[in-house]
Amino acid sequence: PVQILSYLGGRVKVEETDLKHRMGFLYPILTHNISVFINATREQDSGQYMCTVNVMDDPIRLGKNIGIINLTVLVPPAAPTCQLHGNAIVGANVTLSCSSNKGKPSPMYQWQREPPTLQVFFPPAQDRARGTLKLTNLSLEMSGVYVCRAENQAGSKNCSIVLEV
Repeated sequence: PVQILSYLGGRVKVEETDLKHRMGFLYPILTHNISVFINATREQDSGQYMCTVNVMDDPIRLGKNIGIINLTVLVPPAAPTCQLHGNAIVGANVTLSCSSNKGKPSPMYQWQREPPTLQVFFPPAQDRARGTLKLTNLSLEMSGVYVCRAENQAGSKNCSIVLEV
């Protein structure tokens, strides 16, 4: 563990870490609330944080003076990339793929065909975790704009591809 913030002898000390200018105590220490804040959170701020309280002349009760919290900083997906794999000719099979190189937790993907022929897809044609959509036995009517949505708890982004059979 690395110490990042302390209050000792009446003085607040923020250690030289990448959190130095982004964190501090939320309230004055004398309120007895030692909550902390982290501004402008980053993905690398994720991790386990431990708070230790030692009061002078107070008998230390083992394990009672330590609090632990796990912080997970969520990251919205980056704009995904849509690709077509295969030859879009009548009777053939193609796979549409969608992938985002950023996102925490990993994004799930949802394909749909845009109006005027709105169509939503489900397994086994669509793999939400991998971002793929398998279109089989292509017909001229399957031509259109296909949109992929990459989504997690932090947000979503779209990409689209035009399929011309």
